[in-house]
Amino acid sequence: MKITPGKRLATVALMAGALMLSACGSSSDDSGASGSTTLSLVAYSVPKAANGGLEKAFEKTADGKGVTFKESYGASGDQSRAVAGGLKADVVHFSLTPDVTRLVDADLVAKDWDQNDHKGIISTSVVSLVVRKGNPKNIQTFADLAKPGIGIVTPNPGSSGSARWNILAAYQSVIANGGSEADAEAYLTKLFANVKALPGSGRDATTAFQGGTGDVLLSYENEAIFARASGEDIDYVIPKQNLLIENPGAVTSKAPAAATKFLDFAISPEGQGIYAQFGFRPVASVQGVKVGTVKGANDPANPFPAVDELFTINDTFGGWTAVNDKFFADNTGIITKIIAASGKS
Repeated sequence: MKITPGKRLATVALMAGALMLSACGSSSDDSGASGSTTLSLVAYSVPKAANGGLEKAFEKTADGKGVTFKESYGASGDQSRAVAGGLKADVVHFSLTPDVTRLVDADLVAKDWDQNDHKGIISTSVVSLVVRKGNPKNIQTFADLAKPGIGIVTPNPGSSGSARWNILAAYQSVIANGGSEADAEAYLTKLFANVKALPGSGRDATTAFQGGTGDVLLSYENEAIFARASGEDIDYVIPKQNLLIENPGAVTSKAPAAATKFLDFAISPEGQGIYAQFGFRPVASVQGVKVGTVKGANDPANPFPAVDELFTINDTFGGWTAVNDKFFADNTGIITKIIAASGKS
């Protein structure tokens, strides 16, 4: 069966997610007689462990006294559509800014949610190439992904924000090395011919790779670091030409005050230091973050090496509206058409 990462896939995923979330009974803004507050955190799949660490630290602060959390994790686009469709949320943490914009359009998040020093971004990373121990196929660059005999695992961009970051980084690497847009499209056609699995989320893609599928996993740097810290016998490579991954966080319009305090804690030096311990690069605008030693990194003492050429969505691609129109629009997007033509399911 052919899959187009568009509305039909998103609708099916949303229906399934809504049924599952309904069965789990997830809700938010529960305040008990004792003054306790339960916040509902709805997020993309990858930062579950990091957010858990952040929650525990926040609960020990004066602002976090009496605060507990209910969580929902899944593919970023699916989670955003679920909240827009009625899933209650106090705090959202998504992979892509457009997944928050959807909630702004639905009057669930304030229009000025990103009017701050960090532009609404609470976690950052770069794209990594996760490989088998010892890197037996010597995969070092994005160009290597198009070589014959390379089996790739990457999430599906129809549901996963991680997938969009991965693919845009690979595409732009061709342009950065002097190629034309036609060259970049031809490269992506070869890349998708090598894809062995298109799981629904970044975390599902990691699970598929850990289960033995493919030679290389396209993933966040933080996901690679976390997997190694958790005991996975893998290696990872950070391409020297890369894309800055920026993950937004926001509070919903009717959330209690504790939600804003939690988000403030996430973007504080202490909060960013906690994210760093789980492999996320600190947000550049936050000063005074103590990273320390990061277990699972290639060099735990220097876990976040500089990238020679770092692309950004705004400066390199002209912003998310332009990106989604050009690459991911239903029927006409470059990536949409390439995946459909590949016959991947």
